[in-house]
Amino acid sequence: MRQIHALGADLRDGLHGRGVGAAARRLRRLLSVDGVLLADLDGPVTSNGTRPDAAEIDGVLAQVFEYGGGVRARTADGSSMCAVPLHVADELAGALVAIGDPVDADVEAAAALVSDNLDHAALRRARARIAAADLRTLRAQISPHFVHNALAVIAALVRTDPDRSRRLLSDFADYLRYGFSDKGDYATVADELEATQTYLELQRARFHDRLDITVRMAPEVLPVAVPFLVVQPIVENAIRHGLERKEGRGHISVSGFGEGPLCVIEIEDDGVGMHPELARALLAGTGPESRGVGLANVDQRLRAVYGPEYGLVIETALGEGTKVTVRVPRFAPGVVVG
Repeated sequence: MRQIHALGADLRDGLHGRGVGAAARRLRRLLSVDGVLLADLDGPVTSNGTRPDAAEIDGVLAQVFEYGGGVRARTADGSSMCAVPLHVADELAGALVAIGDPVDADVEAAAALVSDNLDHAALRRARARIAAADLRTLRAQISPHFVHNALAVIAALVRTDPDRSRRLLSDFADYLRYGFSDKGDYATVADELEATQTYLELQRARFHDRLDITVRMAPEVLPVAVPFLVVQPIVENAIRHGLERKEGRGHISVSGFGEGPLCVIEIEDDGVGMHPELARALLAGTGPESRGVGLANVDQRLRAVYGPEYGLVIETALGEGTKVTVRVPRFAPGVVVG
């Protein structure tokens, strides 16, 4: 069982990843054969142990790729070869070749195991591409509504409170710098928190200081890596759909803490709330209310990076405020700030 788990790690990046040589070596041990070769549709990728000459390998691979089934053949030195196709997403993707009197059933089982791991690798790459594309979209849609209002507030304070206007202008520049940063697809919770606090200070000025803010983050979650621009779009949604429409003072809290292996981030407001159907529409990215709000983008990126069980959770009702919860693994393979 340990060897099978290790094979999954070897093939984490597919047939052209760094671990493919180790995968061939591990498969040779699992099958107790003289040699193992892994090929994609263009030909051999890596091998370990005995390897027949190129013409013999090419002949066997041509039969596998043409007919889509397993092939058994003899090499010039009398050894036996068994070649079995590999499939990714039900499409022919390559072949596993075992040399040295292999047992057909064992080679077929090993090929199925390799195919499963290649499937998972392809899914991870697809998720990464989706997450990167969604991040580019989010970076490109910094809310014009917010930009206009922030600049209007700063301009209004130039004469009445020039010191504060300078601080807010600096905050605005920091916010834009972070939003358009090309530092990578991930940031620490601490970085996200700093950007969110900057955003909230700008909003507090726009609300003429009738916005109360509470931020509580447990130290253990500050270094956790999360997808870039996860927290601020949720806070923006709380402002736009909860507090802008509320009379009098409003309160928004951002908190984070560890929950076993998870990092939990909660954004809660005491605004007007919303109908659960609207919350579902915002997550789905449908309807006019969702335009310019990144909730759907954040939800999709979380699911793409961590899996379908890690999307946003929204608790809301009309007149009852809104709470949005993000749960991500505190330690996730491949999720690195850079």
